[in-house]
Amino acid sequence: MTPIALTIAGSDSGGGAGIQADLKAFSALQAYGCSVITALTAQNTQGVQGIFDVDPAFIALQLESVFSDLAVQAVKVGMLSRREVIQTVAEAIEKYQVSRLVLDPVMVATSGDLLLQKDAVDSLKSDLIPKAALITPNLPEAAVLLDTEVATTTAQMEAMIEPLMALGSQAVLLKGGHLQEGESVDLLHDGKELHWLTAPRVETRNTHGTGCTLSAATAALLARGFDMKDAVFAAKDYISNAIAAADQQNIGKGHGPVHHFHNYWHS
Repeated sequence: MTPIALTIAGSDSGGGAGIQADLKAFSALQAYGCSVITALTAQNTQGVQGIFDVDPAFIALQLESVFSDLAVQAVKVGMLSRREVIQTVAEAIEKYQVSRLVLDPVMVATSGDLLLQKDAVDSLKSDLIPKAALITPNLPEAAVLLDTEVATTTAQMEAMIEPLMALGSQAVLLKGGHLQEGESVDLLHDGKELHWLTAPRVETRNTHGTGCTLSAATAALLARGFDMKDAVFAAKDYISNAIAAADQQNIGKGHGPVHHFHNYWHS
């Protein structure tokens, strides 16, 4: 059976994050990608110039179109900006009995501003996280979910894992990219035990879409039948290599994307 992965997220007109990054990661990791678009953005490597939300009824229609026809093995969910959209997606996850749901709870802008209203954060916690096989918050997002301070050490990261697991997902990948340390450190609780994932920290400005890509890569590998631990470790290797190869591309005037097809494009 062809592995099929679905991304439910916003569109990035610049191609570096969101739906576009997810579909590239799916393809690079040998899964067929399909999509449900929750918002349109006017966006490039220099920032977001505008957002146009998709009506929840049309999001529901897209979900019905995909699930009624395609045998989706895994789903990745990105930023859902409103409570109504979160509930629409949660209802579809329940209706179609999605068991491999990777939730990237995009809630905090690079500036530190909260992207979701409080009722949307509450809905994310009550309606969607308990349905997830894996959530992939970064440190600021984890702080919002737990209503606490942002972790600044690996010890503080580890202390966040049990409260995050208590929100109801089967596994948690806490991304430590915001730590000021020599390596890029993430922490996985796969439902059984803790695993530290480390990779060299790459000096590059081209890191747009890293979070989207990591969660999408994990979903693609779950769709292919990987177990959670192996999927996350392989996805970490993939995104680390995509970041390391990012400067091989020359995309835009600002923060460019990672190189999703580093294994396939050769100069």
